[in-house]
Amino acid sequence: MLINALCEYYEELEKQGRMVPEGYSRQGVHYLISLTPEGNIDGVIDWQIRENIPQKNGKVKEVPRPRSVLLPLRTEKPGIDSNILEHRPLYIFGLHYDANAFTSQDKTRKAEKSHEAFRKANLDFIEGLHSPIISAYRNFLLNWVPEEQTENPYLKDLGKAYKTAYFAFCLSGRPDILLHEDPLIRQKWESSLNESVEDGSVISQCAVTGETSPIARIHNKIKGVPGGQASGTVLVGFKYSSGWSYDHKESYNSNISENAMKRYSFALNTLLADRNHRQTIDDITVIYWASGGDEECVDFLNAFLFGSNEKTTPEQVDQMLGGLFGKVREGAVTEEKLRLTEVTDENVNFYILGMKPNAARLSVKFFYRRRLGQILSCVAQHQKDMQIGGEVRAVPLWRLKNELKSPKSGNEQIDASLLAAIFQSIVNGTPYPVYLLSTLVMRIKTDRSINSVRAGAVRACINRYDRIHHNKEELTMALDKQNTNQAYLCGRLFAVLQKIQENAAGGAKLNRTIKDSYFASAASKPALVFPKLLTLSQNHMKKLSEGRAIYFNKLVEEIIGKLSGEFPDTLLLTEQGKFMIGYYQQDQDFYTKNSETTKED
Repeated sequence: MLINALCEYYEELEKQGRMVPEGYSRQGVHYLISLTPEGNIDGVIDWQIRENIPQKNGKVKEVPRPRSVLLPLRTEKPGIDSNILEHRPLYIFGLHYDANAFTSQDKTRKAEKSHEAFRKANLDFIEGLHSPIISAYRNFLLNWVPEEQTENPYLKDLGKAYKTAYFAFCLSGRPDILLHEDPLIRQKWESSLNESVEDGSVISQCAVTGETSPIARIHNKIKGVPGGQASGTVLVGFKYSSGWSYDHKESYNSNISENAMKRYSFALNTLLADRNHRQTIDDITVIYWASGGDEECVDFLNAFLFGSNEKTTPEQVDQMLGGLFGKVREGAVTEEKLRLTEVTDENVNFYILGMKPNAARLSVKFFYRRRLGQILSCVAQHQKDMQIGGEVRAVPLWRLKNELKSPKSGNEQIDASLLAAIFQSIVNGTPYPVYLLSTLVMRIKTDRSINSVRAGAVRACINRYDRIHHNKEELTMALDKQNTNQAYLCGRLFAVLQKIQENAAGGAKLNRTIKDSYFASAASKPALVFPKLLTLSQNHMKKLSEGRAIYFNKLVEEIIGKLSGEFPDTLLLTEQGKFMIGYYQQDQDFYTKNSETTKED
């Protein structure tokens, strides 16, 4: 289903005129090599495009991007195998860059062999062709000697950028005269493409299109997947004989035609190259697209699940979605608004693919095809579940991910399988993974810190489980004084006792609060901790004014009166989550009342 969906997307790209002509491939180019008529380099021109990318903090960052150009189709063969109009520095210059120095010498002689292969293949190709840029290129191929160019000033100016940069050629003083755009070069390349099917090709019925045609033995590489090989990684591959069957070697086992292989690989590479269609969840790369090439559908997912991306600022998202979802930054998504179809068709098929590279090929972690209406409904329900308190805001995945690690650790890694499971539960509307709740509870207890995102995520885990399992109890967005759950009441009581201590301090900064000392143990074993906390609170009460003491005494008595005569001995995971929600909502209620009192004053 995946390859068939990608082939269908290829057809949409074809209709939109975004196709790459047969025999060519798109390649990012960072620099132009300026050649004199004699073939000498008189400059290396920075050819990158500067893009202004909106950041999450509201600022704009200028980011250099390579220019995308059409070059003769790249080879996919392993080892040293040069291309016509090569773009890789090792082949063009025959030089390694290491330890801030250039050298043409290495143990395997890879630089020397690569440059010689490039030189020979391109000299043979341009034989008989004559134009100013071709002549300059020919002289460069004949005269460039790598071992004599280790101190070349233009290359030394590139420094470390040399290793990851890609190059094209232009004529000196004329950056508009490019070798890869020369009509004679293109004419000869296109005439060389008219070759018959190579001997020994397997003709069979394609498993994707159903057509009887040559079957692809080796599939094109997929590029741009973080963690994958720099040269690209195959999606379909049978490198080892253990995967062969019925004497079918390599990718003949997949029975995918050359035509279908080129289509799906081109479509997948196009999606990966488009930042509006790609996100990363740690080491899993997620790409998504809509049938019919509906870009508005893609913008919806970016806005509501991943937050504002490089393409759209929060303000632009608001304007784009208009009345369909209300104010996007506030996450005002309701089932009623989801039924509106003024902007797009809710029956459009939407595809979401998660991939992770391994040593041999790309591993597909998940693939979904669902109607846009279903996706949006599930994402909207997720945002609704994540809300807590009075102010409503959308919570993108990156924000939730950040709350799963310690704020003191910048290098802490989150389990990729947890993030993938969270994503799948959002898209499918299924219960969040239990590991999410346990991670949140552990994080809150360890950091002794709970904010709106952490509290909202805890509430979402508990409420979604209860709703799916038809349990009546539900944690509300704001403080619920009618909630008699024992864990929830314990959380409320802890917040009250903490507030009493703060008031008793009279605004002075405390070296250590009851939250610092007892929060984690109170959330786990209330019966062991609360008798001691209540005794301490009586000492704190003596420092309060009579009016404040009466207010807090009544509040403590009200909460304790709803407990079942005693504090619970132990709170299990879900109950610990409810303790934290009770604590957070009671604490926020104090803050809200203080703010209202200040406004009135």
